[in-house]
Amino acid sequence: MNVPWEERGWEGLAAGVGRRRLPGWDATAGLVAGDHAVLLYDTGSSVREGGELRDQAGALLGGRRVTHIALSHPHFDHVLGTAAFAGAEVYGAVGAAELLARQGPGLYEDAVREGVTAPEAAEAVELLVLPRHAVSGEVALDLGGRRVLLANVGPGHTAHDLALLVPGSPDVVFCGDLVEESGEPQAGPDAITARWPAALDRLLALGGADAVYVPGHGALVDAAFVRAQRDALATRFGVPPG
Repeated sequence: MNVPWEERGWEGLAAGVGRRRLPGWDATAGLVAGDHAVLLYDTGSSVREGGELRDQAGALLGGRRVTHIALSHPHFDHVLGTAAFAGAEVYGAVGAAELLARQGPGLYEDAVREGVTAPEAAEAVELLVLPRHAVSGEVALDLGGRRVLLANVGPGHTAHDLALLVPGSPDVVFCGDLVEESGEPQAGPDAITARWPAALDRLLALGGADAVYVPGHGALVDAAFVRAQRDALATRFGVPPG
């Protein structure tokens, strides 16, 4: 029997769709269940955290396992739990796998600097799973009675930003860190700031005016919030109207 989302600390967003706000950085992990397959959007900051997500997903869905993973972007708090999901098909924006293959030491340093223990960070980097499926435009996945869309809407927050559209009532859009609610969007050295506002335009076109937008960090938002953040980023980075 499936367990109600809230009993496991998850938010139910639509039928068979939920998300968990992970402790530490308030990062989102999203879960979408079809009749024959289950997709997880982002895997947390360590193999331990990924294992907790795996076990919670199984409890929520009557013992079913995660079969597909989509990684929103290649930052440590979104990808280092992937090794906990043996056999899952892993998707990322085109170029993400190659970047992750090069950036193991950098992921370790970022994770430890932000508070992951050194042993957990070392384990996650040693076991790091690279995406096998590169998304350069849009890829539709049939989960059984439910089709979802992976969309490479970046660059913006990074050069490899992958969004997830779950059609339904309402439509749900998982944004990754292209959108943040719990603080100002973080623009690190790998951000493509000149193109970030355009990425949010593509995100809004993907979901439309009535969708629920799920930020990479923070509470759920609507299209008006995403549009306002798009305009604030354009002003912040000096991007002319397009």
